[in-house]
Amino acid sequence: MHATSSTSATTLTDRYVDAAMRTVPESGRGDLADELRVSIDDQIDARVDGGEPRDVAERAVLTDLGDPEKLAAEYTGRQLYLIGPRYYLEWWRLLKLLLWIVIPTAGLGVALARTLTGSGIGEIIGGTVVTLMTVALHVVFWTTLIFVVVERGWDRGARRPFTEWTVDQLPEPRPQGVGFGDMVASLVFLAITAGALIWDQVIGFVPTEPGLAFLNPALWPWWVGGLFVLMALEGALAVVVYLFRGWTWTLAIVNAVIALAVAIPALVLLAQGMLINPEFFPAVTGGAAASDPNLAGILSVVFGFIIAGIAVWDITDVFVKTYRTR
Repeated sequence: MHATSSTSATTLTDRYVDAAMRTVPESGRGDLADELRVSIDDQIDARVDGGEPRDVAERAVLTDLGDPEKLAAEYTGRQLYLIGPRYYLEWWRLLKLLLWIVIPTAGLGVALARTLTGSGIGEIIGGTVVTLMTVALHVVFWTTLIFVVVERGWDRGARRPFTEWTVDQLPEPRPQGVGFGDMVASLVFLAITAGALIWDQVIGFVPTEPGLAFLNPALWPWWVGGLFVLMALEGALAVVVYLFRGWTWTLAIVNAVIALAVAIPALVLLAQGMLINPEFFPAVTGGAAASDPNLAGILSVVFGFIIAGIAVWDITDVFVKTYRTR
């Protein structure tokens, strides 16, 4: 009975040592295997001397040692991560910068290209979304791959970050909460926007064409009236955020709903050719917009990206502020 238990214990230890040595270079495998085996035997003997059965002691020792490949990596100094702390911040900062630049640029280019080829609105949106997902995947993959190569191929004797940190890089402190000035600025901006909408309808912004509105006059009164209601809600939200001294998750969700309630109808109207006054661009360009069918489509795509970009930025910015506050 004792011989059977001993054979079983030896087999467990051999299996553990063999698993640990699989990722160790051949030159140091023998010495490291002997060292590991001695360490395991010593720990097992210590537990046996304390009254534990040998098979129980062995299983406990091997369990405490953990994954054999991880243990071998610790012995040999092998990295078990793609990007370590030395280059992680550079990777993260560059990745965010590239995503903010490349994705909108690629999306705008694809949307314009599909518009010029006469694609329908569904094809434009579908193709743009697929392209954005593909571009984002490539940006993440190739940026990460470059840093992985740098992490493992750089001079291992003196690896340093790409840029040395100095105190000049310290950011300005973020304001805590939402101040009175922030609330006033939001209300003033909403008031200016409301005034611009009325000015556009009554007087217009083209001195040579008095009364020429940029927005479609057919949007008055119901569509623009609904926009005024949403702007009033936005103003009330700014006051509530000030009273709460900061954003909460509930207020952030309300802000997102208001932003989408403005952006989605605007994009739908733009896609249907009902948002912008059809007489505006032909009058401003001297008839060039009417003679060139592609110009109207290009301008619609550009304005669509501006509307969507403002909505995405507003929602993202508020959620980031809420996360930092909470």
